[in-house]
Amino acid sequence: MMKYLQRIGKSLMLPVAVLPAAGIMYGIGYWIDPTGWGANNIIAAFLIKAASAIIDQIPILFAIGVSVGMAKDHDGTSALAGLVSFLMITTLLSSGAVAMYRGVDVSEVPAAFGKISNAFIGILSGIIGSSCYNRFKDTKLPDWLAFFSGKRCVAIVTAAASCLASVILYFVWPIIFGILVAFGTAIIGLGPIGAGIYVMLNRALLPLGLHHALNAVFWFDTAGINDLNLFWSGADGAVKGVTGQYMTGFFPIMMFGLPAGALAMYHTAKDSKKKVAASLLWAGALASFFTGITEPLEFAFMFLAPGLYLVHAVLSGISAAVCAALPFRVGFNFSAGFVDWFLSFKAPMAVNPWLILPIGLVFAVIYYVVFRFVIIKFDLKTPGREDDTEEEEKKIDLANNDFTAMGKLILEGLGGKENIKEFDYCATRIRAEVNDYTQVNEKKIKQAGIAGVIRPSKTTVQVVVGPKVQFVHDEIKKML
Repeated sequence: MMKYLQRIGKSLMLPVAVLPAAGIMYGIGYWIDPTGWGANNIIAAFLIKAASAIIDQIPILFAIGVSVGMAKDHDGTSALAGLVSFLMITTLLSSGAVAMYRGVDVSEVPAAFGKISNAFIGILSGIIGSSCYNRFKDTKLPDWLAFFSGKRCVAIVTAAASCLASVILYFVWPIIFGILVAFGTAIIGLGPIGAGIYVMLNRALLPLGLHHALNAVFWFDTAGINDLNLFWSGADGAVKGVTGQYMTGFFPIMMFGLPAGALAMYHTAKDSKKKVAASLLWAGALASFFTGITEPLEFAFMFLAPGLYLVHAVLSGISAAVCAALPFRVGFNFSAGFVDWFLSFKAPMAVNPWLILPIGLVFAVIYYVVFRFVIIKFDLKTPGREDDTEEEEKKIDLANNDFTAMGKLILEGLGGKENIKEFDYCATRIRAEVNDYTQVNEKKIKQAGIAGVIRPSKTTVQVVVGPKVQFVHDEIKKML
C-alpha cells in the first residue's frame, strides 16, 4: 500500500512541473501591473490570463499526470482515460446534475458537489484511468468487435468504471469533503500554530512521499482553502495578510535554514571526507536556495540521521508559525526558492517580501547552531561522518556530468538489466523495481556519487540523484 501511495506521489511530479511556467507568467504580469492586475496593461493581462489557464485547471492536470505516471508504460492512451474519467465524474456529480437527480433547486444541493472539480478528484480520476489502462490495454475482443480491442477499449472501460465511481462518490464525497473541511477549518482556527502543524507534518511525511496529499488540502481547492491559487490570482476569498500563510514558512527553511544545516554538516565532517561531503552538500544547498528542491539535501541525512531530520521537521513548523504570525506573505508555484520568492514580489497577496532576509538569516543561524550541536552531541553519521572502510572507493563527481558512467555504475549496482523489473524516475530520484533484492549492491551504486540509496521494500530501490536525475535515467534507459 505504501509503495502504491509513493507511486501516486511520484506521478504528481509531472503536472507539478508545469506550475513554474504559470509562476513566471504571473510574476512578470504582476511586476508590469501590480495595482490593476492586468487591467492597466495588455501585456500584463495576457500573461496573467495565460498563467490562470494553468492554475485554474490543476485538477485536470492532476488527472492526466497521475494517469500517465501510474501507467506501466506511460502511454498517452492512459492520459486520455484519465481525462475521460475526470470529465465524467465532474459532470455526473456537478451541482446542477445532483439537483436534477434529487428534484430540488441547485441552492439546496450540498456544498460538497459545488467543489467536485478539485485536486482530489483529479488524482482519483488519474488512478481510475491508469488502472483501466494497465488492466485492459491488451484485451482481445471477438472479430465483430475487434476494432475496439487493445488500447481502444480502455476509454470505454474507464467510462463505465467512472460511472460506478460517481455512484459511490454521490454518497461518499460529502462525507470526505466534510472531513477535509473540518481538518482545514481546525487548522485555520489555530492560526499561526495551525500553519506550523501543517508544515511540520509536510516535512515529516516527505520520506513516505505522502506530503502531496496534505498539500492538496491547503494549497489547492480541495477543502476551500486554495492558498496557492488565491495568492497569485487575488480572486474572491483572498484576504491580504492571511492568504499565503501555508506557503510563506517554507521560504526561510529552503533558502536559508537547510543551506546553513548543510554548512554545519560540512564543518562536522571528517577531514578525510570533507571534499566528498562538500560536493554533495554544496549541490543540495544550491538547489534548495535557488529552486526550493530540497530532496537532494534532505535525503542526504534523512536516513543516516533520522533524529536530525525530526529536528528539521520541528524547526520547519516553527518557521511556518513565526512567518504566519508576522506581516509577511510570499508564495510559490513550484517551491520556496529564490526564483519563486523574487517573482512573488508583485503578487496581489504579497506582504513585505523583503522580510525573508532578516527572518531567513535568523533561521540560518538557528539551523547551523542546532545542527552542529545535535550532530556532535549524538555523534550522528551525517555525510562525511560515516564509519571508515578499509579502502575508500573513488566516486564520480556529479559536477563532471558524466551521466553515462554514473548510469553504468548505478545499473551494475542494481544487479544489471536482467534484474530490473520496472524503472522510472521522479523529481530527484531513480525508482527501480528489482527481481532479486540480493543482487543489489548499495556500495557500488554509491560509487556514482549519488546522494543516497533508499530501500522502501525488498524489491524496491530508490537512488537519490538530484535535479539532474533525468539525464542519468535516460542513459540507463539506453542500456536497458
